[in-house]
Amino acid sequence: MNEQLKTTMKVQRAMRDLTQADLAEMSGITRKSINAIETGNMVPSIILALKLARCLQVPIEQLFSLEVLPE
Repeated sequence: MNEQLKTTMKVQRAMRDLTQADLAEMSGITRKSINAIETGNMVPSIILALKLARCLQVPIEQLFSLEVLPE
């Protein structure tokens, strides 16, 4: 079974009028890392995922989910 990490981070940021740089500063990582997570090029560690969810004030399950890809 192939699975892919999906994120609502870009939508959550937009709802709060935050730039990638704003969220990066809030979470203590680089803007490039925020971009990589949003575009699916980076899978965050559990610790980073929890920090991002806390910064955006959403449950981690609302921010990240697994999508099953067709085989």
